[in-house]
Amino acid sequence: MTVWAVGDVQGCAAELETLLGRLAFDAARDRVWFVGDLVSRGPGSLEVLRRIERLGDSAVVVLGNHDLHLLALAHGAAPLRPADEPLLPVLEAPDRGRLLGWLQSRPLLHHDAALGVTMVHAGLPPQWDLALARDCAAELEAALRSEHSGRLFATMYGNEPDLWRDDLTGDERLRYITNALTRLRVCDARGRLLLRFKGPLDRMPAGAMPWFRAPGRRWAGARVVCGHWSALGYVDEGGVLALDTGCVWGGTLTAQRIDAPGTPIAVASTLPTVF
Repeated sequence: MTVWAVGDVQGCAAELETLLGRLAFDAARDRVWFVGDLVSRGPGSLEVLRRIERLGDSAVVVLGNHDLHLLALAHGAAPLRPADEPLLPVLEAPDRGRLLGWLQSRPLLHHDAALGVTMVHAGLPPQWDLALARDCAAELEAALRSEHSGRLFATMYGNEPDLWRDDLTGDERLRYITNALTRLRVCDARGRLLLRFKGPLDRMPAGAMPWFRAPGRRWAGARVVCGHWSALGYVDEGGVLALDTGCVWGGTLTAQRIDAPGTPIAVASTLPTVF
């Protein structure tokens, strides 16, 4: 069995289909991991959801911030913005209930003990070891799947609290966990999440550093696959494999084997380059 990981698709349906062909992916034999943000600004979010949902157990998906935003829109917990227009086909689809139910049941963190690899959308704060990360993800998943999930969608937006404390509770705790797993790019030396920054490494503000270089990080030694940071691009450093290469911005959609050493395979975007 071959196991691939694929970066942020963000509604790039044509590129996803081309990439699966390049991988010679066979759902009866292989597995493909998606790092989240299946949907967003690309023209084919509905097609992407349908395609990946049809893969069944051969696809492993973790939720990204754009996936959560789609669910918030569907629950009426967030206003529809002009930037959300590409999501309208999903919200208006006849199979919307099945697709959104499937999406809402996806995890925030996936850990494969046999491979020794953990997948999240964005990153892990330095205060978490892997066991705490898995526990925090499970807390958020329980809230996401509960009958009160509408409250989670209504209260998850915001940048505070930006520093982990073990005694965080309620909405603040869930908001921090959401931000860490789905929005984190950089932090400061204390491990404070600097969530406003979205740019490349050479434009980081003073005192900021990538989450995977934070000093004293308790999860050190783990192998982590992630996406989310398109301005960072492909990174394979210290056990961290980052795969968001900005397909929706005119970059590429990238896959790499995680069950064996290999080189990344990338498909060029058909969308205009905006970098």
